[in-house]
Amino acid sequence: MSTVLGLYNYWIVIFLMMTGFYIVISRENLIKKVIGLNIFQTSVFLLYITIGKVRGGTAPIVSEEFTVYTNPLPSVLILTAIVVGVATTAVALALVVRIHEAYGTIQENEIRELDPLP
Repeated sequence: MSTVLGLYNYWIVIFLMMTGFYIVISRENLIKKVIGLNIFQTSVFLLYITIGKVRGGTAPIVSEEFTVYTNPLPSVLILTAIVVGVATTAVALALVVRIHEAYGTIQENEIRELDPLP
């Protein structure tokens, strides 16, 4: 039982991932879909940070005092992913604004009624 409770980071990742996925597939509002994607993306960030941590490890600065080091690559990748995520969110919100200007709504079902596929 302590093993299951000791993995609380992974439980939080699963909860956030499923919450974000549920929001994306269940909501018709485009802004809510963007928020769901951001929640999903945050869960992936947390997963990579959790995987990258080594118990008892320290920053990879060579010293005689330390023998166990944490890999810095996951942290660097997450910093890059955060920047890309912010840019992607900005582009998605700009597209939502343009869709609202073109169709007068941001509800997916109303947009499909106004512009049906051939």
